[in-house]
Amino acid sequence: MDTLMDVSALNNRMTSGQRTVLLDVRWALGDPHGHGHYLKEHIPGAVYVDLPTQLAEPAAPERGRHPLPPVDKLQEHARCWGICERDVVVAYDDSGNMSAARLWWMLRNAGLADVFLLDGGLPAWRAAGLPVEGGAEQPVIGNVTLAEGRMPAIDAARTADWALGGVLLDARAGERYRGEIEPVDPRAGHIPGAVSAPTSGNLTGDGHFLPAQELRHRFLELGVGPDVPTAVYCGSGVTAAHQIAALEIAGFSAALFPGSFSEWSNNAANAVVTGAAPYSTDSEAAPG
Repeated sequence: MDTLMDVSALNNRMTSGQRTVLLDVRWALGDPHGHGHYLKEHIPGAVYVDLPTQLAEPAAPERGRHPLPPVDKLQEHARCWGICERDVVVAYDDSGNMSAARLWWMLRNAGLADVFLLDGGLPAWRAAGLPVEGGAEQPVIGNVTLAEGRMPAIDAARTADWALGGVLLDARAGERYRGEIEPVDPRAGHIPGAVSAPTSGNLTGDGHFLPAQELRHRFLELGVGPDVPTAVYCGSGVTAAHQIAALEIAGFSAALFPGSFSEWSNNAANAVVTGAAPYSTDSEAAPG
């Protein structure tokens, strides 16, 4: 199953009249102005998706900062974005698909097969000299029916001992993994047993995904393998979806911990490890 669509393929679809639902998911931690950026300029025909309100429920300590919405709410939003049965959906942002991957994962989880990330996003579209436009799009209401549970996911209880029999990847920046800084969550550090694997390592300097073979090499070096159970978390379940997309490109599957570190660190009963090693040097935090 393909994960990416390049700018040329998207442009060909659009100019040849092939039905394509194009979704703009511009959002970044610390930048609440995604809709304003969209109104200023976007790929023609793209509909804006608001990550905090449409791809997440309100924050809750027991579920994290961006809890997944129930499928009926996602279906309502998807229809408002204009998605119909058997549509091809392409999502993009302007930050290497770090936020668009959240929508990609959610729609795949909801049973849509033909969902793609625009490789390179809006910057790649601009770099190709293709047009942008301002204002808001008004799509015709769609009729898609969504399901749930089509992508693997795990809860905090399974996350706690995942690394004992598999690989648990922490998709946040290395300094957050090591506990050197923590800008939003109540405790600094990482889940015991997790391996640091920042999502920035999935991309080239211009925001495209690395070639599949390079991604495969990266993940093999981190301990991922065809028969190794793999799970991913980040701060709130957003950029972890980007890691899962990169793993899929590389030929691996992985489960998402949706609540991620924001859920984990809010529970005082959960251990948190600082430093560069997966486990603390304290015997009580190490396996065995």
